[in-house]
Amino acid sequence: MRLTSFSDYAFRVLMYAAARDDRLITIEETAEVFGISRGHLMKVANQLTRGGFLKAVRGRAGGLTLAKRPERIRLGDVVRATEPDFALVECFAMGNECLITPRCRLRGVLKEALGAFNETLDRYTLADLLLGPADFRLPAARAASGKRRSA
Repeated sequence: MRLTSFSDYAFRVLMYAAARDDRLITIEETAEVFGISRGHLMKVANQLTRGGFLKAVRGRAGGLTLAKRPERIRLGDVVRATEPDFALVECFAMGNECLITPRCRLRGVLKEALGAFNETLDRYTLADLLLGPADFRLPAARAASGKRRSA
């Protein structure tokens, strides 16, 4: 199983917002810090705002901030809000045409594994991932050259 880059970026935005709890963050600065497309981060931030994880403040001095305390943001909730589906194999998805589905034992094993994955994520919150503002500084060489690195 592999999480999409969308979920990866969602965690990064939330971690960055949590580290900057003293002020609003912007899409532009977050994109620069992580070397990620501004357009893609806009979509991530919109989804996180709709999901109740971020709060958007409009206007000239606007930006983003956490909508709730870090200890109230469960990692499992973030993944469920940002992943398009959890169809690990065909038999988990709509339109399943696998001929052995009625007798197959793999589905049960994978369902159990997915449940364990979600249970583990639900035991942790954003507070467990907190970093300080200094942890997000641009490396000196990158900041001086203005180069971006893709994630």
